[in-house]
Amino acid sequence: MDISGHDGGMHGMAPPGQNDTGGMTMPNTHGMAMHMSFFWGKNVDILFNDWPGNNSGGMYVLALFAVFFLAMIVEWLSHSNIIKEGSNHVVAGIIQTLMHAIRVGLAYIVMLAVMSFNGGVLLVAVAGHSLGFLIFGSRAFRKSSNVLGDEKVSDLPPLSTC
Repeated sequence: MDISGHDGGMHGMAPPGQNDTGGMTMPNTHGMAMHMSFFWGKNVDILFNDWPGNNSGGMYVLALFAVFFLAMIVEWLSHSNIIKEGSNHVVAGIIQTLMHAIRVGLAYIVMLAVMSFNGGVLLVAVAGHSLGFLIFGSRAFRKSSNVLGDEKVSDLPPLSTC
């Protein structure tokens, strides 16, 4: 079985399923190789077929910004306090559930983007989560310097990593 690279050419004498650089690839529906190990470059499909598109550095940068901001939104939702004290418990529970669903959905989208195995996507996802935590979750920008734990906790529990 022949496997085409992102450049449209055939890989050299590498065995099926392995490209010339030793990284594992699998054919997708367009005959292009899907990477199974991390690689660097702008010719990648992130989340959708042909997005950001080949040979388009500007669209690749736009895709990186999109992943970065999605990761920041996940952190904002993880540390937000939207529900007011004394709210109706049913309404608060529905809002909390909707926020949780949105946060989990966006976290999965970021995870799927990282599964493109592009090094740039991994770096911007980690950077987005890190900057989002710095701004929304760390003590660096809190108005109160109360260390005793009397501050209101976020509406949502932390995302589970298990």
